[in-house]
Formats: sequence, C-alpha cells, structure tokens
Amino acid sequence: MSKRLLAACALAALLAIPAAAQSRRPATQPVPAVQPAPTTPVVPRIERGQLVLENIPDTPPAIRERLRQYVNTRGAGFQDFTPDGGILITTRFGDTSQVHKVAAPLGARQQLTFYADSIGGAGQRPKSNDVVFVKDTGGDEFYQSYLFDPATGRTTQFTEAGFRNTGPVFTDDGKTAAWARASKDSGDYDIFAGDPSNPASRRQILDGKGAVSPLDWSPDGQTLLIGEGISVTKSKRFLLTVATGALRELTPELNVSYDGGEFTADGRSIIMISDEGSDFSRLIQLDIATGARTPLSPANLNWDVESFDLSDDGRRIAYTVNVGGASELKIIDLRLRSATREVPGPQLPPGLIGGIEWNEAGTKLGFTLNSATSPSDAYVFDLASRQLTRWTQSEVGGLDPRTFVAPKLVRFPTFDSATGGPKEITAWVYEPRTPGPHAAIVNIHGGPEAQARPGFSSTIQYWVNELNVAVVLPNVRGSTGYGKTFVDLDNGMKREDSVKDIGALLDWMGTQPQSFDMSKVVAYGGSYGGYMVYASMIMYPERFAGGVDIVGISSFVTFLENTSGYRRDLRRVEYGDERDPAMRAHLERISPLTNAAKIKRPLFIVQGFNDPRVPYTEAEQMLAAVRRNGVEAWFMMAKDEGHGFAKKQNQEAQREAETLFFQKIVGTR
Repeated sequence: MSKRLLAACALAALLAIPAAAQSRRPATQPVPAVQPAPTTPVVPRIERGQLVLENIPDTPPAIRERLRQYVNTRGAGFQDFTPDGGILITTRFGDTSQVHKVAAPLGARQQLTFYADSIGGAGQRPKSNDVVFVKDTGGDEFYQSYLFDPATGRTTQFTEAGFRNTGPVFTDDGKTAAWARASKDSGDYDIFAGDPSNPASRRQILDGKGAVSPLDWSPDGQTLLIGEGISVTKSKRFLLTVATGALRELTPELNVSYDGGEFTADGRSIIMISDEGSDFSRLIQLDIATGARTPLSPANLNWDVESFDLSDDGRRIAYTVNVGGASELKIIDLRLRSATREVPGPQLPPGLIGGIEWNEAGTKLGFTLNSATSPSDAYVFDLASRQLTRWTQSEVGGLDPRTFVAPKLVRFPTFDSATGGPKEITAWVYEPRTPGPHAAIVNIHGGPEAQARPGFSSTIQYWVNELNVAVVLPNVRGSTGYGKTFVDLDNGMKREDSVKDIGALLDWMGTQPQSFDMSKVVAYGGSYGGYMVYASMIMYPERFAGGVDIVGISSFVTFLENTSGYRRDLRRVEYGDERDPAMRAHLERISPLTNAAKIKRPLFIVQGFNDPRVPYTEAEQMLAAVRRNGVEAWFMMAKDEGHGFAKKQNQEAQREAETLFFQKIVGTR
C-alpha cells in the first residue's frame, strides 16, 4: 500500500501541464463564435448536446458502427494493492474511467466510483480500507481529493474547492496527508496537511514559493520531502520540518533535474532520479547528513530512468528505463554488496510499463503494461516464485487483435546535421498491410517535453486498418528520452528548428515511394503538437494536404498572457518570456496567428471549452484567421471537456468527424 499515492506524478504534472486561463462563462451556456470580419464567410454554428459544430457533415451509419468498435477498446491501469490481497485499477465501462477493485487474477471488476468525469488516480490509504482518489470537473484540472469508505459507501472531499490540488502524500500510519494547492492566478503553491477523515483538520504548513509539491514523509512523520519544478531540465528538493516550519534545500549548489523522491526506511537517505553529471537521468541515493550522492543504476546506461518505487522495508527498488521509447523493468536489492545489485525480474514483451508499486510486504510488484498491439492491463510479479500474473484482460471492442499493426523505428538526418545539429531524428512508422504507396498522417506529439512511444492506440489502429493510411510519429528536437541536451534544442529563439525537423521528415518520406504518397500527407497533433500542425502547414504549405489541430496554441503571446498564474513561469522557461521586447517580437513573428495567411489547405480544429491549459480562445482566433483567407475550416468544441476529449461519446464524435475529414482531403477507402 502506497503512502505516496499520487506523489510520483504530482511534480511531473506541474511541469508537463501548460494550464491556461478558463473562461468565466458557465459551460452550460451556448458558446458564441468569434465575430467574423466583414469579408469572412459566415458558417452556421450548430449545437448538438454538448458539442458545438461548424462544417461537420453527418456521419454515415456504416462508419459510425465500425469506428465504435475501436473507440470501445479499453485498458486497465494498475493503481494499488488492497489490504485483502486484491488490487485497485482504473478502467472505463461506461462513459469515463473509474476506480474498480479486482479481488483475484482475471476476476470480476467491482466498480467503486461513479462519476461523469474521469478519475485522475487512486490508491489505498495506508493502514486502512479507505480508498483515496482524485478527479476534476469537466476537464478543468482543478483536481480535488476524495476519501471513499468501502464499509459505508460514503465519499468525503478533503481538499478545498476552488483550488488546484496535487495528489496527497501519506504518512506511514496513514493518519496524515499532505498536498499542494494553488489558486488560478498564483504561481505559488502552498503546502497543506490534515486528516482526510476530517476535512476541518486541514492546515497550511508552508507558504510556498513556486511550483512546490510534497513527495514523501520521513518514516517518523516529522519531515516532508518537497520538490520544486522549474523546467523539464531543472528542479530542486527541500526538507520541511513540519513542527517548526524550517525549510532546508538539498544540494543548493547543483543545477540539475530531479524526479520523484522517497525516504529510505531508516530516514537517513533519499532515493531520487537525477541527471547530475550526465545527459541522461539516473537513479541515485542522497545521504541527508553529508549530501553525498551514490548512483544506483549503471553509470553507462545511456537512457533515462523514468520511474521507480522503493519497497516499504527499504530492501528493494523497482525502476523502469526508457530504451528508445520502450520500457525495461529493473529490480535491485540494496542489501547486496556485489558489483551488481540487480535481481531477476519478469520476462516482459516489448511495451510500455507504468504505475510500478510494491505491496506493503515488499514481496510483490504491481504495474501496468501495454504494447503497440495490446491495450493496457494490470500485472503482478511475485518475487519469491518469480511468477508474473496478469490480473486484467481488457476488451478490444470485438476486434481481432491479430490485425493490429506494430510500428517500426526509423531514423533520418536533420536539416542541420552537417552544421552541428543533432545527427538524426527518430520516428515510429505504422504501415497498412496492403501494398503502398499510402496516404500518411504525420502525428506530432505535444509537450513539447514528451515523447512518441510505441504504446497501444485504437485510433492509430483504426487509421491503419480501416482508412488504409500510414501513420508516422516523429520525435523532433525538444522531445524527452534522448538526453537533456536534445530537450533544450527547441527552447526560446530556437522554436522553429523543431518545425524544420518536420521538413526533414518529409524529405525522408519522399525517399520511400513504396510507402508514402507525398501528395496525400496530413499533419495531426494536439496541444503543443497542435502548434506544430499550424507551424508545419505554414512553413511547408504545399507539402500537406490538410491538418487536424487539437487544443493547439495559435499565438504564444496570447497563450502566455492568458495562461493561469500557476503555470505562466514554467511555460516561459520553455517558450520564452513575452515580457522581454526582443522575445515578444520573436514569439509574435513565429506564432501561427501571425502567419495564418500562409495556410493554404483545409484545417480541422478541435477544442474543449473548459480547457485549463490552452484556452478555447486560441482555437477561435485561429478559426477566424484562416476563414478570412478562404481556407476550408471544420470546427468542433465540447462544452463539457478540457484539454482533449475524455468522455467516450465526445471521442466517438471526434473520430467520426476526423474520418470524414481524412476521406475528403486524401480519399481514404
């Protein structure tokens, strides 16, 4: 049972989410279009339930029926072990993902939560049968934490509404939880603590500065490990003595990136992920008294350690390594004095591993595993018997999983490889089994501090198998997984270098005539990937047949000016500070809104009205701009969604409209 619950992802969420200002208009009211200029064609705006539509045709029943099977595939995510030997998972059986309990391997799922909005994460309260979970409302990402008592079926919200809260971190005895919270307009998070059973007990224990978040309690419950996120390549760690409020920074002399953090069982050390002295992140042990850092993962491991969990008894650490996009699971025994402390782990197929968590005794390891051809499912590895047990088997909508296509990894030279730039860019390529050349979708990931990886996507499988198109997922500069030098190659004034990597990708695709029909290439992406769709169609207007933008940034200046206070400084590190005149001029020059007249091909814009990361006004202003140029533009907005569509019925509508858009511009079958 985890005392840290959601702390492993709490600080990462602070760094990875460019939260933007929300509209104050209630989502239940009609959403007006931006008033067009006199020369802009007037397009009827239609509302169907929670969806706002422009130019979206009706979907033929045959398309809807076949697509529904792919949308109805589902995965299960391991969350925690339960005191009686079962596990908690999140999965979707209705419209959204909820918490379920599974009592035995491949046993029936007992649903515990029933909400219109998806559950963001769940875990077991230590030394208790209570379940703790977090969720937001309508995609607003103002997360609240709840305590569910299985004995009574009652749920108690113990965080204060109106604030954005990180996931709770529990003391070993489960009596006290700590979390961070921020208001919409503040860049500073405060740390709170209290007994979740008694919301009135919550109290502020730190007047925080910056994006701080609790990570773990010391074994005696007197000290709190706190992390501060500054950027994807820089962060800090502090120790807070709760009784006195004294705050001590660990390694203040270092300019490094830390990830996670857990006290050892004796309370004398902290296990963390750090990139100190390396281009890649490694697992280290920091001695609190001396500050000495000892590497725990191999020094010659030229890939990032991405996650870990320390067993409660302090004996073992499980960690995952991102090897070229796929996950490898390692287990080390800290008691061993040999040259290597690694002990045999489970034999796993190639895929992605997440949510690793030891049981209370430290004898079993739970995690989520998926691959390009199999949805996520929960697994448990028993260390004593070395037996790997699959606990869930998620459905794939009645489809034959043997038809799913695995991608291949390709490499191509960059535009500046001969002049000091990175030597190559990688991409994952999914190709139909039918003879080529095929129309292609270039699917650009968001972040930009993220990575395209070979995980399961029913959307990609639908495109490949039903639309007969190839799908290419590039990892342009600025992506994670290839070292911190690579991550910083698109910062500030270098933003458009990542767009030029798309040009290099198109050049490489042009050398593969058996695979790709270069007259039928579509740009596709969400969030920062949505900006890349706009920018790619602007820089290479004749090389794309069209584009699909999902919750994308259209102007860096308006995005930074409108974004919520608790995210603004974090985003300025990545994109540049719009308050600096030179940077502002640069951001205005490269923003898609400034260059919208260069877009020549059809565009489909998808947006959530409650989006707390990229406000809906980013979509509306770009829609009006391309319409002024006479470009065909489709538009879909969901009034009950945020940064992307989470509800199944909205996902179905989006996929249906995307299918019709692809059919129109590239003539898929």
